[in-house]
Order: sequence, then structure tokens, then C-alpha cells
Amino acid sequence: MRQITLDEVVSLLKENDDFLILTHRYPDGDTLGSSYALCHILRKMGKKANVLIDGNLPKLMSYLADDYEELSFEPSYIISVDVAAPALLGENMTQYKDKINLCIDHHGSNTMDAENIYVDANAAAASEIIFEILELCDINIDKDIACALYTGISTDTGCFCYSNTTERTHIYAAKLMSHCDWKKINRKNFQTKTRSKLKMERMVYDTMEFYAGGKCSIIYITQSMIKMLNAGDDEMEGLASIPSQVEGVLMGITMREKPDGIFKISVRTNEGINASDFCKQFGGGGHPGAAGCTIKGDLASVKYRLIKACEETL
Repeated sequence: MRQITLDEVVSLLKENDDFLILTHRYPDGDTLGSSYALCHILRKMGKKANVLIDGNLPKLMSYLADDYEELSFEPSYIISVDVAAPALLGENMTQYKDKINLCIDHHGSNTMDAENIYVDANAAAASEIIFEILELCDINIDKDIACALYTGISTDTGCFCYSNTTERTHIYAAKLMSHCDWKKINRKNFQTKTRSKLKMERMVYDTMEFYAGGKCSIIYITQSMIKMLNAGDDEMEGLASIPSQVEGVLMGITMREKPDGIFKISVRTNEGINASDFCKQFGGGGHPGAAGCTIKGDLASVKYRLIKACEETL
């Protein structure tokens, strides 16, 4: 494992070919946007590259693959993008877990075991790093690259509202705006909801409970709720931001039950509470303001562990 510079990342991309780009499970706008953008960049460099995702593209982000077609070749260089830990790789990527040649990420808690690692914890999104690769490679921005990178940057910053947003974020987004329909992207990702999503939100609000003197809010999504609404990943998008939006809440926790009896935990924090440190005690991590982990158990036992940890933290 070797920590490398961004210039060295670019050199590796130029020296190699037949790339397979891995994303994290339950893919969001940043892992998808940064991966598809990198794929388009590599193809413009005359390379062969494909993106491997866990499941299907979220319906509202299907535009990311409008001009993408999978190529037929045997991958020889494996890249993970926006993946903070091996356990976060999609289930269809386990065969590559020990074969990753290059890891590109923006999570300071990154624990990937890759041959080469580049992590910029100051980047608001992995898509910011891919934007810098784009400039270093002297590749012209086209619609596909711009759509992908703008999606990654805007979604990982909550449409530029989250505390990870920086001047660099706005500068990069501004350079992308003239090359893509950013209004349509924002409308799809922040202003459009399916009826199923609205029904799921209503059910989730009914689960909200407060702990630690009102400083912690917890919501949950169970398998029975998912089956009742026949909901998919599209209906889950954005739910993690709900509990931390309540006045006085410093830590918002979202519990999502998976079919295998594991709860996917998403934590969002305010006023300097470190979400990554909180999640590390459960084997997870992420960013100071947004992090995650997984905990095995039933609803009551997992919630009890989270409440206890939250009260100790706050």
C-alpha cells in the first residue's frame, strides 16, 4: 500500500489500460458521478474503461448513463472511487477486493487495502478530485463529464448547503455549469419526489424519537415498511438528512434494515459533533459531519446500542 500524489495518480492512469472502476454499495450521486466522469475521461484518453455498480442506477440519476455503453474487455487495472472501506464495496465486487490497484477517495477514515491510495480529506466530494484529474490530463469538459461531476459535487454537499462545502466546491461547480443542464440536475436530485418516496417519508417521520435531552433524533426504516410500499433505493435517497434538520438536534441517526438482518446506520451532525468518530466505534467512519456504519441485530437491540452511544457522546 502506497500513499501517492495526484500527479502520480495521473501518471498511473496514463501508463495503464483496461480499467474497471468500482463504486460503493447503495450508490449515491458522488460515487456514481465521480466514477462515470473518470470513465469518460479515460475513454477520451484512448483507454478502455467500464464502471461497475451495485444494483441499478437510481431512477432519477439514470441520465448519468445516457451516453455510456459497457465495453467488452478483460480488466487489468482496478480502481475504486469514493469507497472508504472494503466492506463498502458492492456485493458483485468481492472478487476484486484484494486486487485494487488504485483507490481514489475523500474520506479521511479510508481503510482500503489498495496498491496505491490517494485520499484528499479536504475535498467535499470525490468528484472534486476527478475534476482535478481532468484538468491535469488536459481533457476538455464535455456534457457527459460535466453532468457526472456536477451531480457528484452537488449531491455530496446537499446542493451546497452542507458544512463540507468550500470555495473550491463553488469554483469547480461554476466551471461545470456552462457544460451541463445544472438546473435539470438540481431539479431531479433535490426538487423531485415520487409518490412512493412521499409515502416513505410520511412513515419515517412517524418513527422519529428524541434522546439525550432532545440533542439526538433517530428514525428507522424496517423491512416491513419497505415491503409495504414496495420501495427501492430511490425511495431511500435523502432520508438520512431528515433527523438532523430538527431544531436543537446535534446528532441525527437513520437506521435502515437490510434483508440480511443488518442495519445500515447513517449519522449527520451539527455544531462540531464528529459523526465519523461516533461511527468508528461500530466499525464505520466517514466525514466529521456525515458518516455511517452497519450493526447486526434486531430493531430494539440496535437502537439501544445507538441511544447509549449517543448519550455518552452528547
